[in-house]
Amino acid sequence: MSIKSPEHIRTINPYVPGKPIEELERELGITGSTKLASNENPLGPSPLAVKALRKGISGLNRYPDGSCFYLRSALSEKLNVGSSDIIFGNGSNEIIELAVRTFLSPGDEAIMAHPSFIVYSMIVQALNGKSIMVPLKDWRHDLEAMASKITDRTKIIFIANPNNPTGTINTCEEMDAFMEKVPDSVLVVVDEAYYEYVRSGDYADSMKHFRQGKNILILRTFSKIYGLAGLRVGYGIAGAEIINDMNRVRQPFNVNSLAQMAAAGALNDQAHIKKSRKTNERGMKYLYKGLMALNVHFVPSEANFIFVPLKDDTALQLYNDLLKEGVIVRPMGPRAIRITVGLPGENKKLMEALKKISPL
Repeated sequence: MSIKSPEHIRTINPYVPGKPIEELERELGITGSTKLASNENPLGPSPLAVKALRKGISGLNRYPDGSCFYLRSALSEKLNVGSSDIIFGNGSNEIIELAVRTFLSPGDEAIMAHPSFIVYSMIVQALNGKSIMVPLKDWRHDLEAMASKITDRTKIIFIANPNNPTGTINTCEEMDAFMEKVPDSVLVVVDEAYYEYVRSGDYADSMKHFRQGKNILILRTFSKIYGLAGLRVGYGIAGAEIINDMNRVRQPFNVNSLAQMAAAGALNDQAHIKKSRKTNERGMKYLYKGLMALNVHFVPSEANFIFVPLKDDTALQLYNDLLKEGVIVRPMGPRAIRITVGLPGENKKLMEALKKISPL
């Protein structure tokens, strides 16, 4: 091949998705497997979203509304923010990419925790930027250490709160102190994909910093508690100037029609959100109890998943052992797995599978 991509593209480690359940079952000769790998809502989509989808199918010959007018209006009213303070994306992943493309030039730096959402560093590298990795402290973002890494080249700081894959959060006091140290030339991207699941009363208030006019971009999604992961719709909240600049690089029609309709339908489905939270809390308690009975160390979570650090490089082996039992989890490097909280029967199946496996 005579054409070559630049080195910073060739050296990206691509995101490796899991195989479809049907394919795994065919390969292993099993049926009825349980997927606890992708932090999806096990209850499925909001019934109001499904109702909206049925109504919208007949209009698929038309291009989607490029401004997401109805979804934007509903979200603006719900959050009490200006319509010009919201941007929509094909999942919040696209908004991460839009932020990096807008505010980062080749050679610029972006600060992020490690381990955290892998997409941050992938997109920064794709734009020929430099990712500054700051290790977690007690499995949480070390905001003080992250602030100390700010230089003249820093353009973006990523904070996942709750963090993926550990499920931990940063507090109001920590975030307030951190924001005071961030210069006006840096955009703080707070990824709150799992914020609806948080139970702690000390969870950092990112909207406060937005209303104070700070350079903050808050990311949220309809993929998690709303159960619309297959439709890919996320949104960002920031000052109008930040949003305006990001819209300059956003492709037209980036959020499909059905995604917009389903999200608008799901937005005010408080019954579904309440049920989803309750299901998650009960499942979390059950898994905590079961893991403790097996003497398995885990990190207490404020999201809808549990991070299990391992003593040795056994994550892939554990993944494969569970796979043979019909349970799919997510390996997170060689020494950890991540388990999504499922329905009661799914959680029970996981615990029964773990009991069959030698000590972790």
